[in-house]
Amino acid sequence: MSKPIVVTGAAGFLGSVVARELAAAGHAVVGIDLASQAADFPGTFLGGVDLTDAAATTAAFAAPALAGGIAGLASIAGGFRWETVMDGSPDSWDFLYRINVRTALNAARAAVPLLDGGAIVNVGAAATLKAGMGMGAYTASKSGVARLTEALAEELKGRVRVNAVLPSILDTPANRADMGEADAAKWVRPAELAAVVAFLLSDAASAVTGACIPVTGRV
Repeated sequence: MSKPIVVTGAAGFLGSVVARELAAAGHAVVGIDLASQAADFPGTFLGGVDLTDAAATTAAFAAPALAGGIAGLASIAGGFRWETVMDGSPDSWDFLYRINVRTALNAARAAVPLLDGGAIVNVGAAATLKAGMGMGAYTASKSGVARLTEALAEELKGRVRVNAVLPSILDTPANRADMGEADAAKWVRPAELAAVVAFLLSDAASAVTGACIPVTGRV
């Protein structure tokens, strides 16, 4: 049996789409999330894991389902908060750092000892190229994900590939509720982003590492 690919944030909208994309391609999938359960998950699901906690993350990656090693890591866990610098809370900067950067860091550190070759794919954001109003804390944290990706790719070069995808606006129910549906046709469909993640995890991307790849749809 082939080694599984781990998907963090597996109970979330994007994480579940990535997991289904990988499963459809014939991969065994193990999902990890803070949520206790994930409906119709196409593989083994490990719930109640706080990925901001290094010890809890390491314990999750020591689960029996991963005992034989893994083929890759799709680090999808993360989140968003819109706040202006002057009217928002300084705590938002810490919060977004924890859920975007620390989750990716902890997952990578736990995954690398289980990887013999293979790849890690993180999720950054296209908006890190220039932060707009209300995007300061979010883009700062996603810039951290990009720099983590680049640094780890250099550290593991020749051993494990590490890349990131930088999506623009994802066409999710939450974004449609928050932003309206007028421009939704221009946004990145989750399945489109999942296909790029799956490619970067595959042997077809064997020459790609240290890349932060924009996935901006029609925006």
